Parts: sequence; C-alpha cells; structure tokens
Amino acid sequence: MSVSFVLEALVVLGAIVMGTRAGGVGVGLWGGLGTFVLVFIFGEAPGEPPAAAMAIILAVVTTAALMQAAGGIDWMVAVAAKVIEKRPKQITLIAPLTAFLFSVGAGTSNIIYPLLPVIYDVSYKNNIRPARPMTVTVVQSGIALAASPVSAAMAAMLTLTDVAPYDLGLGQILAITFPACVVGIIVTSLVVNRMWKELDDDAEVQAMIASGELAPPQAAAAAGESASAALTYTKPGRNSAIAFLLGVVAIVVFGIFPDLRPSYEVDGEAVSVDMTTTIVLLMFVVGVLILFIGKPKVASVPDQSVFKAGMISAIALFGIAWLTSTFIAAHEDYIISTIGEWVTSWPVIFALAVFLVAALTTSQSTATRTIVPIGLAAGLPAGIVTGMWAGALGGVYTLPANGTQIAAANFDLTGTTKLGTKLLDHSFFVPMLVLSVTTIAVGAVIGGLFF
Repeated sequence: MSVSFVLEALVVLGAIVMGTRAGGVGVGLWGGLGTFVLVFIFGEAPGEPPAAAMAIILAVVTTAALMQAAGGIDWMVAVAAKVIEKRPKQITLIAPLTAFLFSVGAGTSNIIYPLLPVIYDVSYKNNIRPARPMTVTVVQSGIALAASPVSAAMAAMLTLTDVAPYDLGLGQILAITFPACVVGIIVTSLVVNRMWKELDDDAEVQAMIASGELAPPQAAAAAGESASAALTYTKPGRNSAIAFLLGVVAIVVFGIFPDLRPSYEVDGEAVSVDMTTTIVLLMFVVGVLILFIGKPKVASVPDQSVFKAGMISAIALFGIAWLTSTFIAAHEDYIISTIGEWVTSWPVIFALAVFLVAALTTSQSTATRTIVPIGLAAGLPAGIVTGMWAGALGGVYTLPANGTQIAAANFDLTGTTKLGTKLLDHSFFVPMLVLSVTTIAVGAVIGGLFF
C-alpha cells in the first residue's frame, strides 16, 4: 500500500465526512474540494464528471416537478390512501407496499409525507399500534428508490453498470431490485407486527386515553370521516400523474427491449441509442405533454419539493462522483489486486460500506457513486453488487435525522413512534435493519444466480 494511496484515501474520507456535516449541497462542494486536492496537490488526472447521471436527474426532476405543480402528487396520495383504507387490519403490510409502489413510480419518497396522517388515523381507529405501519412505511423508501427507473439513485447506478464489461441495463437491475425490495418489505412487516406492546397493554397510551388527551380508538372511529376524505385532487393533476407514470412504463419497456430504441451509424456500424439518452428524451416528451394536459404554473416548478430535493441530490452527486472517479482511476490496479480480494472473499464488506455511507450522508445517490464503482472495480459481479446495493441503501434511516422520520413521530399522537434520545434507540432502527439485511440477502441471491 503506497503512501499516496493512503493520503488520497484520507482526502476522500475527509471530504465525505465534512460534506456530511455540512449537509445538502455541502456534500457536493466538499466532493469538489477533494477533487481539487487530488488533481492540484497530488497531481492525479481528473476523473470523468458524472455527466450522464446529471442529465437523467435534471430531466426527471424537472418533469416530476411539473407533474407535482399540476397536482399529480395529490392524485397519487389520494389513490394510495384509498388502497390503505380498504384493508385496515392488514395496514402494517398494505401501507408500506402501497407507498413503495408510488415511491417507485414517482422516483421520490416525498409521497410519504401526506400519507402518514392517513396511516396513523387508520391504524389507531382499528386499535393497531401506529408505530408498526408508520415505521415500515418510512424505512421502505430507503430501498424503494433502488427499484425506481426515475430516481437519482437509479440514474447513478445505471451509468455505472450499463456499460462494458458489466452490461447490466435497467431491465436487469429492476429484475434484481424490485423483487428483493418487495420480499424485504413483506418480511419486515411480519417482524414488526410482532414488535412492541398492543395498544391495550401500553400503559403510556392508556394513561393518555384515561386523561382525555386521546380519544379511545372506538370513539375516534365513530367520531367522523377518515383522514383521507380531506385529500383532494384535480382532473389535470390526475392526468399529469398518469402521463408521468406512463412515461416511467415506457422507460422500463425500452430498457427491457433495447431493439425498440432507434439506431444510427457510427463508422459503418449500427449503434442503438443508449438508455441515458432514452430516459432524458422520454422525460422531456412527458414534460411537454404535462404542460398541455396539466397546465401547471411553470414559474412554480423551482418551488416544488421534488425539484428542490432533486437539485440537492444532483449537486451532491456531482462533487462526490467526480471525487471517487478521480481516486479510483488513479489507483485502479491496486484496488483490483488488493481490495478486490477482500470484497470478493467477503462481499458483505461491500454492502456494509454502502450502508455506512448512506447512513452518514442520508443520500442514496451519494452512497451509490461513492462505493459501487469500488465494488465493480474490485471485481465483484455486477449482479451481486446490484442486489446488495438495493438493500444497503436502507442505511439512510440509521439515524433519526430524516424529514420523514421526524414527520412520522409528530403525526403519531399516541407517541408510539419515537425518535429516541441515544441516536440508535429510535423506533425505525430495528425495522430498518431487518429490511436492509433481508433485501441485501435476497438481492445478492437473485443477482448471483440469474445475472
């Protein structure tokens, strides 16, 4: 191990730690500073900036924000709420699976926020401990973006694996991540359904009911209409959401059937349009369609939560991805010969690394661009990398610092969903661990056996 490798590795780690402390766009800025140090101080050649991933994120985020401005997210939430209320006794399973499907379709976890009061209302009125469905619903979004064709994490992953010698395209990635995530959610729901006390046996909840601070579940159920009744949407919003989801379906179809993509000649050989270009162009087409059928206020697009979150992800991804590509290109031979042996002998090291970076940065796309290139360069099979990557992204909920965790705790009036006081004693920690471990294991098996 050379001195330069150690020093440059410390620069990379230092940039990640400092970026994590700064948060948001600070992750990207510190990544850029780290790249400057590697290039100007250590004399390394600058790596390739993540132009393809950035293009996908910008196109998808712009179109998704247009859809949100038109009211499309409101329609998705209303539909999801109706599904959840139809089977209230199975809410610990139905709520996270429903949220998963809509998170996958929209490419964002923002859909969870308006669902949380509905989940609380349905669970409490049916005498179900609200922490059970609420925690699983929140933590599923950590892995859901690994199964979404239009998430920032998928954009980052696709540009790493859909190239030679891996040639693992969108269809293959989804064939690994989607079933692994679903199995992970089901197992986690079954485990969480046996955790904690029932409401009737919880002294704290019963004391709140006795004091009049909480209405008994039966009284709450008889008091009036459900929380979902307050969720409204417009016809343009519905049409915009449907158009966006059809665009997602089209992306998947073109990913699974590459022969459907147009081709052009390069030096006398036919070359198909790549998936990056396909996703970007399809999103632009859908965006224009939404302009006509949804009539959103274009000026309001930058104010949408989807747009703000997407831009932060893009900036964070840009700096970190450039940093890691510069570092890996400079030491690829050493990584393959040395670190590669560790990772191939104990693949769990790769999963743990993705998990820890996701926990520190609370960003799935940052964890993807930081660790996945190292795993691939080290010689770990792309299918196994993809399967473990999906589950390891759940690490974003290791600490109770995410907006969805805080929102869930605030919406749960019974106090059963707790943020804790000792970093790891919050209500989301065990569900997150079960979900991550299960999804990593299932994903690795699927990826290893079939890809």
